[in-house]
Amino acid sequence: MKLFRFGSPDHEHPGVVLSTGQHIDVTHFGEDYDESFFASNGPERLTHWLSAHAPNCPQVSADERFGPCIKRPSKIVCVGLNYAKHAAETGAASPAEPILFFKSTTAICGPNDNVVIPKRSEKTDWEVELAIIIGKRASYVELDDAMDYVAGYALHNDYSERVWQLERGGQWVKGKSADTFAPLGPYLVTKDEVPEPNSLHLWLSINGKRLQDSNTDDMIFNVPTLVSYISQFMTLLPGDVISTGTPAGVGLGMNPPWYLKPGDVVELGIEGLGKQKQTAVAFT
Repeated sequence: MKLFRFGSPDHEHPGVVLSTGQHIDVTHFGEDYDESFFASNGPERLTHWLSAHAPNCPQVSADERFGPCIKRPSKIVCVGLNYAKHAAETGAASPAEPILFFKSTTAICGPNDNVVIPKRSEKTDWEVELAIIIGKRASYVELDDAMDYVAGYALHNDYSERVWQLERGGQWVKGKSADTFAPLGPYLVTKDEVPEPNSLHLWLSINGKRLQDSNTDDMIFNVPTLVSYISQFMTLLPGDVISTGTPAGVGLGMNPPWYLKPGDVVELGIEGLGKQKQTAVAFT
């Protein structure tokens, strides 16, 4: 199942992509894609509802804005340096354990919304990432059980202001949390449609130039390992996001480094999860 949300910011409606590719409005199902939805077997209940009501659901126009594919979650947990080649390009050793940091949920936006280069930003960078969406409350999860807690997956661009992240002291969250720094979607694809999340092609281009071109099989810590590991330190709630790290090809790793400027067009995608497109604009 592919879930999406559409409409104006903060007023999105839920939608579903049918097997025909048709995008339909499921507002009359009566729920948004939030913690309560996932905690109460939402995808299964929605599937059952669609069996009776799909023919009567309005079609969503191709002109509609895609919103983030889930309503604002309780947290976004990110994983740093989780691709071997990305760790190498930054000059860092591959981590012995997952490096964790948070990203503010206020950074979440639609997959094709403009990315706003923050006020006084010097080094706004890009990071295509596979996002895991948690399906049920997870605490002290055993590795062998970890996939039972996954609802599905989404495309995420983990935008990063490198000065604030790396040169201003403190934790990485400062460089990760500006408004529009977490475009998510267009789709949440349920795990039954993504049988091999640890073998997905992902890519990112700037102004038509391919800069990131890799596969999730380069992840140091795979999907079940991350779900289990993170749950040892915090409770993951339904709808929470784990962003699993980025492959090589970020601006920080280039020689010389290269960062976004107003007018740049960022395009990215992950096999089976859809594509995003953002235009960089200056803060006003």
